[in-house]
Amino acid sequence: MSKYIQIAIKARKNYLISQLIQQGIFKKGDQHLYELTLTELEDELSEAVKKYAGNI
Repeated sequence: MSKYIQIAIKARKNYLISQLIQQGIFKKGDQHLYELTLTELEDELSEAVKKYAGNI
């Protein structure tokens, strides 16, 4: 994998993790956020946004 793609993926994961932490989400089951894949993090944030939107 290209070095630039790896950097972009890491930056995206860090962004998603920070967004999830702001939502009060620190783990998914027994896994810490940093252990999740990019897709899992995106799915988790999507679910959190849907739950938040449902509470408004």
